[in-house]
Amino acid sequence: MEPINHVEGNGDPPASHTTLRRRRPKCPNMAAVPVPLIKKAIAEFLGTFILMFTQVSAIIMDEQHDGVEGLMASWGSPSVTVLVFSTIHISGCHLNPAVSIAMAVFSHLPPAHLVPYIAAQVLGSTAASFVGNAIYHPVNPGIATVPRVGTAEAFAIKFITTFVLLFVITAVATDPHAVKELIAVAVGASMNPARTIGPAIVTGRYTKIWIYLMATPLGAIAGAGAYVAIKF
Repeated sequence: MEPINHVEGNGDPPASHTTLRRRRPKCPNMAAVPVPLIKKAIAEFLGTFILMFTQVSAIIMDEQHDGVEGLMASWGSPSVTVLVFSTIHISGCHLNPAVSIAMAVFSHLPPAHLVPYIAAQVLGSTAASFVGNAIYHPVNPGIATVPRVGTAEAFAIKFITTFVLLFVITAVATDPHAVKELIAVAVGASMNPARTIGPAIVTGRYTKIWIYLMATPLGAIAGAGAYVAIKF
């Protein structure tokens, strides 16, 4: 008995699985396509805007509604962190000039990217502060960051907390053996010069702003350097 040859409607024999595999169009390797710097800067701007608008809203509403609305706004922090986490594959999700400076110092960010990153972060923070101020019309300029302790104490606190922040970020962002999901928690922390600069521009309050502009980058470099030293 001869084998039965199946014929398709057009008279041609059916294509084999090997032929079908050959005919499938190849998808481009998206991981190999570099992200343009402008898109990275836009991702940093939008991510910082989202993060800062949530923080500014919580602060203002906490003042206006005796903490009730501020508590409600804080419930959105995990969802905002997840949203911000979505920009990691685009720009690295720094959202913090101190993070960008430390990454550049230890060659995890190209030097040419540092200024655009910081500019995007500061602009995102400033825009979020303006929008929050325009929506809520706060009576007191409470969104501005002003130390409530002595100068030396405030400097030490910011230095140490940023040291810890960057120690963790350097571990989870640069070490292939680290738990990458933890970076979203680390980036959501508040040791952020952009958090200070944006509200200061909006409110015109620059009291001891130098503490936040110096202690956080120095702490970031020290924290990243400490992890690099013990790891490598």
